[in-house]
Amino acid sequence: MSDLKLYNTLSRQKESFEPITADHVGLYVCGPTVYSDVHLGNCRTFISFDIIYRYLRYLGYKVRYVRNITDAGHLEGDRDEGDDKFSKKARLERLEPMEIVQRYTVGFHKVMQLFNNEPPTIEPTATGHITEQIRMAQQIIDNGYGYVVNGTVYFDVEKYNKEKHYGILTNRKLEDLLEGTRELGGQDEKKGRLDFALWIKAGPEHLMQWPSPWGMGFPGWHIECSAMATHLLGETIDIHCGGGDLVFPHHECEIAQSETVTRRQPFANFWVHVAMVGYEGEKMSKSLGNLVMVRELLTDYSPDAVRLYLAQHHYRQPWEDRASQLEQAAVMVQK
Repeated sequence: MSDLKLYNTLSRQKESFEPITADHVGLYVCGPTVYSDVHLGNCRTFISFDIIYRYLRYLGYKVRYVRNITDAGHLEGDRDEGDDKFSKKARLERLEPMEIVQRYTVGFHKVMQLFNNEPPTIEPTATGHITEQIRMAQQIIDNGYGYVVNGTVYFDVEKYNKEKHYGILTNRKLEDLLEGTRELGGQDEKKGRLDFALWIKAGPEHLMQWPSPWGMGFPGWHIECSAMATHLLGETIDIHCGGGDLVFPHHECEIAQSETVTRRQPFANFWVHVAMVGYEGEKMSKSLGNLVMVRELLTDYSPDAVRLYLAQHHYRQPWEDRASQLEQAAVMVQK
């Protein structure tokens, strides 16, 4: 095989890539949360990983490419708070949550096909792996790093940090992470400010919920990817990918909960992240309401032009969306 080097977020340097099993690569990509249309930042992420996937196959590797669909459990806040994104959208549009999931999953697939992205070899859904998530949460409790309060299961970050390093992916100490986290309120049931939910108790109004040993509830966002990745790729993954906005807390939590269950380090040998796309001086995000929607771009530009525009920028470098650069890409495609 050719000597492939990848920048590893975990080590903060380029490293020569060697797969766990000769000639085979396990590639996990955090996929979309399907409650809204695809925007330019989404496309940049998935086109970047499509290029990596194609190049690995070009080098002769047999790649198991797993890219999940998040269709449950993703709350609006990173601290296990706020409305469930699917339930909120379903109420706004007067639909069932799984109608929302189906609509935007189909839309995502259509956009990926327009950009000539290869489909993953496996595309698991969070709702299709509830059993694995419950089992993993129970293992974390059994291993002493999870606790139950009123039907919700939390991960004990400070206990974990006494033995390992919570913050290893971001190269930050627990004390630094705590400085940016507000104090627990009097009604907060967590032991520590950084503790995160593995399983969340559902109120009667919650539209998506499942039975568990702790009562009716739904999975925490972080445990979904850990359960699907280890189930489909094993206890240690060759390459784990995602957008730069997922490094903390999502991927940091994945590492902690996965290594607590498998008792193996590292959870992933390589972590690869795509930098964010900016717009008018800020990152492009749903929360800021400054998204450039793909369906609008494709009324004026071909999919090939948009793909070239995105591929021209180094995947680890943030950049500003500029119409002039897209115009240049459109001209290049026509030559």
